[in-house]
Amino acid sequence: MTKAFHSIHTHGFVRAAVCTPAVLPGEPGFNTDETLRMARQGDVESCDLMLFPELGISAYAIDDLLLQDALLARVDAELRRLVEASAHLKPVLIVGAPLAHNGRLYNCGIAISRGRVLGVTPKSFLPNYREYYEKRWFAPGAGVTGLEIAVAGQTAPFGTDLLFAAEDYPDFVFHLEICEDFWAPTPPSTQGALAGALILCNLSASNVVVGKADERELLCASQSARCQAAYLYSAAGPGESTTDLAWDGQASIHELGRRLAQTERFPAASEMAVADIDVERLRLERMRTPTFNDAAVAAGHPERRFRRVGFAHRPHYDDVGLIRPLDRFPFVPDDPARLDKDCYEAFNIQVQGLAKRLQATKSKHICIGVSGGLDSTHALIVAAKAFDWVGLPRANILAFTMPGFATSEGTKANAWALMHGLGVTGEEIDIRPTARLMLEEMGHPFAKGEPVYDIAFENVQAGLRTDFLFRLANQRHAFVLGTGDLSELALGWCTYGVGDQMSHYNVNGSLAKTLIQHMIRWVVKTKQFEEGASATLLSILDTEISPELVPADATGAIQSTQAKVGPYELQDFNLFHITRYGLRPSKVAFLAWHAWHDAERGDWPEHFPEEARNQYDLATIKSWLRVFLFRFFEISQFKRSAMPNGPKVISGGALSPRGDWRAPSDGVARVWLDELETGVP
Repeated sequence: MTKAFHSIHTHGFVRAAVCTPAVLPGEPGFNTDETLRMARQGDVESCDLMLFPELGISAYAIDDLLLQDALLARVDAELRRLVEASAHLKPVLIVGAPLAHNGRLYNCGIAISRGRVLGVTPKSFLPNYREYYEKRWFAPGAGVTGLEIAVAGQTAPFGTDLLFAAEDYPDFVFHLEICEDFWAPTPPSTQGALAGALILCNLSASNVVVGKADERELLCASQSARCQAAYLYSAAGPGESTTDLAWDGQASIHELGRRLAQTERFPAASEMAVADIDVERLRLERMRTPTFNDAAVAAGHPERRFRRVGFAHRPHYDDVGLIRPLDRFPFVPDDPARLDKDCYEAFNIQVQGLAKRLQATKSKHICIGVSGGLDSTHALIVAAKAFDWVGLPRANILAFTMPGFATSEGTKANAWALMHGLGVTGEEIDIRPTARLMLEEMGHPFAKGEPVYDIAFENVQAGLRTDFLFRLANQRHAFVLGTGDLSELALGWCTYGVGDQMSHYNVNGSLAKTLIQHMIRWVVKTKQFEEGASATLLSILDTEISPELVPADATGAIQSTQAKVGPYELQDFNLFHITRYGLRPSKVAFLAWHAWHDAERGDWPEHFPEEARNQYDLATIKSWLRVFLFRFFEISQFKRSAMPNGPKVISGGALSPRGDWRAPSDGVARVWLDELETGVP
């Protein structure tokens, strides 16, 4: 694997650090020493951007010392030392200090890169309530634009109208605001985001009281989500004066509402948290969200009012790995409590969708094929709960098991056990005589006794099952409930037309295969059904995923879906990152390698099945991604263009042409396949 492929910068990441250094009140020399020590540590750890707390060079809680000329002169001298030292450091440093300009004192954030002061942003909103008296010392920065300031022997841009943008790394664009700015109804960072900043940085002091940590967490998460950005927050830590206040040193990095990293609270020494921010993903997310761009228009195009300060970042291409929480199963939360909540919501969305369709069509019955596999099992339990919800007897669910040439006794037994356990009306229709007749009329070799198991052989069976269901629905005044899931629709692993691609209503079309397994476990865990049905559900979960259309071979090995279209854990990973965020295939491969190459992580949640510990090398990841790209972009869109109705369940997880995904049925995959080949060694 080449270093260029392995580099986070090749794939659109910025490595950021949030720091809470130890300080001494009113001792800029000590404070600068500690800032420099941490900056050098960040340089060793290949950081691109490092954020330090509000007034960190002087310390925050020094009250009237801020108005002492000797202190301000020493602050400027120490800033000069810091700027000179930065010439030999890779990270951009953002530090806080009191700076005088035109007879006023401002609470400032200062951006420094490779021996240069890039710019200075004053704090817009000064707290002056309860324990805060900042207007006693500082002038507000709100309205300060278009100016310059003398600092550390240099003249630098000064104002609240600054964005900082790497000239050699297009998506590395950041904005500064300071503490109270973020508590205001109109945070300056919102305008910075609308002007183009992808990373929003808050230098904060923020004393701690009971419950305030949760408030900070909420604000950081919400601002990163609302602005479709990363939000970096750093609060004052050990050493600040505790004359009347206390400090917990909370620092965090959030991206699109999700926390990537945080420091330990109430530390005894300096703390630093590091994470890799996916700025490329942030840019793509804004592109696909017209509301964000409409807000920029409504705000009068803030980019016109901002000065963009360029800097030469010269990102390194070292083999530094990826520092970022990365889900192997993006459709399945790692946190058990969140998984329970997601399963509860997903299940009830499906139930509500089907209940409404029953009410709208005034139907009393549905027809469903039950194979003993995951998808039909889940659709059946959704149907049972929907019938309970609308007050119809479960016996009105007309369930059919339709064994074919490769149906195993185990799956058929599970199908019958589940139908009995749920109390639905179960019937069996052996499709083999009709299939033989059709194959004979077609002149298929199988009808002459030859073991030819081609796609026609498979689809005669799949098509007959759906054909029977539609005609049974006509006969019995019902509609056909579909069972196919999101993963199958993405890969085109479904028979078009009169096949399992079609139904009158499909409750599973927005659920990935990897999530369905957990939802069935949740149904058992939460005792949604009787004990007998739950035991059958557990048995079905242990069954090999197979369409059971081709007889077992001479060794007894059955037809395996995943041997044909790839492991669902990998293909669901590919599906999520390509359709939800529009990422390049080479980047998806990079992420998949980081997620799946290590089988010894040892941090798997207990609720994950054993296959969660699987391991895949880059060659395997690339080969299955190639299969995904070809099947998704080139050979299966026509099936999705004719999808039946069904409820959207997961955000970004619907491929309906009336929902999240619209694409031409006659598209080609060449662009994505080429990018994979050129971007992955």
